[in-house]
Amino acid sequence: MKMPSNNAEETALLGMDDIELRNIQLQFPSARRFSGEAACTEVRVRTDRGDILVAVQGDRNKPAIITYHDLGLNYASFQPFFGYVDMRALLENFCVYHVNAPGQEEGAPSLPEDYMYPSMDELANQLNYVMGHFGIKTFIGFGVGAGANVLARFALIHPKKVDALTLINCTSNQAGWIEWAYQKMNTRSLRSRGMTQGVLDYLLWHHFGRFPEDRNHDLTQMYKNYFTRNVNPSNLSMFIEAYVRRSDLGICRNADTIKVPVLNITGALSPHVDDTVTFNGRLNPNNSTWMKISDCAMVLEEQPSKISEAFRLFLQGEGYAVLALQKVNSPRSSSITPPPSIVA
Repeated sequence: MKMPSNNAEETALLGMDDIELRNIQLQFPSARRFSGEAACTEVRVRTDRGDILVAVQGDRNKPAIITYHDLGLNYASFQPFFGYVDMRALLENFCVYHVNAPGQEEGAPSLPEDYMYPSMDELANQLNYVMGHFGIKTFIGFGVGAGANVLARFALIHPKKVDALTLINCTSNQAGWIEWAYQKMNTRSLRSRGMTQGVLDYLLWHHFGRFPEDRNHDLTQMYKNYFTRNVNPSNLSMFIEAYVRRSDLGICRNADTIKVPVLNITGALSPHVDDTVTFNGRLNPNNSTWMKISDCAMVLEEQPSKISEAFRLFLQGEGYAVLALQKVNSPRSSSITPPPSIVA
């Protein structure tokens, strides 16, 4: 006996045979996450420490946003967020320059063994070459993890070149002994044996915190595959080495600190919450905001709607009109500043 059907769609599905079902192509999350929605133009920029890859997204005549990625990733990690539906309308009025750390782009050849990888301060200095290459006068910084640290260093040295910063999981102090020991083991494994299970577990913890598969199995599996297949192990070991040797930013709330407005974001399940709290305590409360996003660790992937809304309001507070998103010709002191700490 045939099962009764309530509508034409059920009738069509029940009438399919095995051949028709085999012809259906499934689309898994891992097949579309890093593809992004907007096309980027890749440009090689020459610096004092070799060429770096910059992916340009948007009209170069528009105000600039410069992104910088975290460990184990590259500019492709920003594409899903900047291709998110709420971000597309906003980005019609901006041009995004995705900066890649040396040797971290997909398909990058191994850097020479005698190559002296730039320090965190030298990585920050490379942004001057990016600005010169594209004729950028000032920019809005958007960084995650190690990339957030790079942008913070640049803003400290060149405050007049930075309009504002959105920093996710930013660390302001030097590495502790536990972090140093873990990263030393990771860099040794990456150089001698490639992407081992130990390094993979560390990267997943770094980005997702504890028990990520319990929250989002598909997303975790996608990143596992990405770290295994798309990352150059020896190049990553050099980037990690530079990050673990970072110096303290040397900032203090009551003395020298970052002068530009800062949106300081973390996820409630991120292992870097304490680092962002420490960073917040060293910023000027009059032009900084700390946000902790609930139920996530990798905020751009797990809560893109909340981050896009926070970013939009942050830009509004710095003088960018909400609708037209054109820069308002008013002094920064008259802009609307959100409260110093928010839990979303």
